[in-house]
Amino acid sequence: MSARYDCTDTAQRAAGIAEATAVLRKGELAVLPTDTVYGVAADAFSPEAVIALLAAKGRDRQMPPPVLVGSRRAAMALIEDVSTSATDLMDEFWPGGLTMVFRSARSLVWDLGETKGTVAVRMPMHPVALELLRETGPLAVSSANLTGSPPATTAAEAEAQLGDAVSVYLDGGPGTDQQPSTIVDLTGAVPRLLRRGVIPVPRLREVVALIVDDESEDGDA
Repeated sequence: MSARYDCTDTAQRAAGIAEATAVLRKGELAVLPTDTVYGVAADAFSPEAVIALLAAKGRDRQMPPPVLVGSRRAAMALIEDVSTSATDLMDEFWPGGLTMVFRSARSLVWDLGETKGTVAVRMPMHPVALELLRETGPLAVSSANLTGSPPATTAAEAEAQLGDAVSVYLDGGPGTDQQPSTIVDLTGAVPRLLRRGVIPVPRLREVVALIVDDESEDGDA
C-alpha cells in the first residue's frame, strides 16, 4: 500500500522525507517533485531497484534513467572528466532544468541499463527533491509516468499511473513548469543538444557553443 505525504505541511514533509529515504534504501521506489515534472526514483546503486523503476514505467534497459544529485560534489563523483563547457553550464543552470550527459567514472559499481559508459546527471531546483537527495545520495530518476503517457505534473497524476509500484509519494503541489529538462551531451568535443526542454537553445548558446540536431527527442524528468 502506497503512502502520500503533503510536503507543503512541515510535519508531513519531514515524515515523508524520512519514509522515502527508508524505502529507497530498501530498494523500493518513491515519487518526488522536481522543478520540471514529477519523477519516480530508485537507489542508483541498486541494480534491482533500477530494474523495478524501469518495470514500473514499462521501459527496458535500452532507455536507462538519468541520475539526480543534491550537490555538484555528488555529481563529480559520478563522472570521468569535466570540460570547461560543462563547468560553465553547471555555473549557469545548476540547480535547474539542465541534464548533462558525461562519461561515467570507471570506478563506479552500478547498472543503470545500456548506458554505453555514460551517465545523464541533473541537480534539480526543488527544495523537497534536494532535501531527499542529500539524505539518500544520487538517485536514478525518470519522469513519473508510464512510457508513452504524458509526464505527471502532480503527485496525484503520478499515483494514477504508477499506483502501488511506488511505495511513497512526496506531494510538493503542482509542478511549476510542465516541460521536462533540457538534455545536453558533453561526451564529445562540442556540446550537443539531445532533447529540447525547459531551458531554450538561445539561453544555452549564451554560455557554450552548441550543436543542435533536428531530431532532438522528448522524455524524462
